[in-house]
Amino acid sequence: MALLEVDRVSKSFGGLLAVSSVTFSVHAGQIKALIGPNGAGKTTIFNLLSGIESVTSGTIFFDGCDITRSPSHVIARLGLSRTFQTVRLFGRMTVLQNVMVGRHCRSRSEVLATGLLFPRALREEREIAEKSMEILRFVGLEHRSNERASDLPYGQQRLLELARSLATEPRLLLLDEPAAGLNDAETAVLSDLIHLVREKGVTILLVEHDMGLVMDISDEVMVLDHGEKIAEGPPDTVTNDERVIEAYLGGGLKSAPTR
Repeated sequence: MALLEVDRVSKSFGGLLAVSSVTFSVHAGQIKALIGPNGAGKTTIFNLLSGIESVTSGTIFFDGCDITRSPSHVIARLGLSRTFQTVRLFGRMTVLQNVMVGRHCRSRSEVLATGLLFPRALREEREIAEKSMEILRFVGLEHRSNERASDLPYGQQRLLELARSLATEPRLLLLDEPAAGLNDAETAVLSDLIHLVREKGVTILLVEHDMGLVMDISDEVMVLDHGEKIAEGPPDTVTNDERVIEAYLGGGLKSAPTR
């Protein structure tokens, strides 16, 4: 059974059909890319998977559990986490505190126990901080742990958002345009990190416009156009699909450099 199964999912906004009967799966250990032109429905699918938007029709299964109508916090606790196309950090909080926020979905202490400084809650808070520092070391930001998140350069803010998502202990990580706004050196670092995240046992589904990155890291690619799936398969197969070339790439994917 696939880790994620999306069965004939549709999403309408009033009279606009943003996603039309899309079916696909993501298997454990896979890096799968979701590509398509602007407005194709890619981020809408991420919003449906993470519980931010409600499904109009169809079903979504995560590890055999029906999460079609589940709220975001339940989905996160099940092991599905995400980043956003536009960086969403708590700018006035420190880098470490931002990661700890993500980690708190795994905490066991109640708010009252934490507020009253019960020993068990204090012990768990120390554990959360230690684990968060470990994640910051993994993404290369431990030296900036006490700085405000808003003071980081943009590329490091992207890494911090990735770190916060990893703090939730995801089994499936949704990356929404993780390379947007990055230069070539930063994208190369991101590519290496994504491979390392997969090596830690995390399955990855990403939306990305950087075709070099997509071709370099993806096991499988799915293409959307106007809310419909028009192609799916290994990167080289999708590269040569005439519908993809016509609808989105204009031949560009064939010559996209790998990193």
